[in-house]
Amino acid sequence: MVNDNVQNATQALHDVGLASWLGGSMFGKFALNPSVQGVSDHRERGKVVNQAWNGYNAINSVGLGTAAAGYLAARTTELNGGRLTGTEKKLVRVQDALMASAVVTGIANGVQGARLAKQAPEGAVPIETGTKPSAETPPKAATIQRSLGILGNINIATGIALVAINAIQSRLQFSRPPLRRALLRRS
Repeated sequence: MVNDNVQNATQALHDVGLASWLGGSMFGKFALNPSVQGVSDHRERGKVVNQAWNGYNAINSVGLGTAAAGYLAARTTELNGGRLTGTEKKLVRVQDALMASAVVTGIANGVQGARLAKQAPEGAVPIETGTKPSAETPPKAATIQRSLGILGNINIATGIALVAINAIQSRLQFSRPPLRRALLRRS
């Protein structure tokens, strides 16, 4: 059995990682990407967006990696099937799929973002917004950019769903009497 302090620290790291990754992704998608329309030169827009995303990619990667590592640790301990109710088992299976989707789309976003930045010197790919090509965007860059829009939507949706499931799991834990929770952990 894993020490409660270790489990608590792991859960906290998971939650902070989830918040860092999801919050950064949502800010980029809904605030940064559209706001570059205030920059008149389409190449400068691309440069600004690529610099901003490249600046946050390390935090995004560490956040998502920490969330995934914390989840895997929990999955081998308190979220293993033997101690869960039927509802909790269903939630964990959904969470498994969402965490896998988040990691896959997160990695794909990083790869596609790097590919897009390499389409022009200093990442100055002409764009309309962070996810919409402009009339001057080269076809290959436009395809990459559109894929980033789709991957970003999936990535954010999985993050929102993961946060929602965490909330439901927390409520379920509080709804069980403490003695019953303690007995279930020991069996």
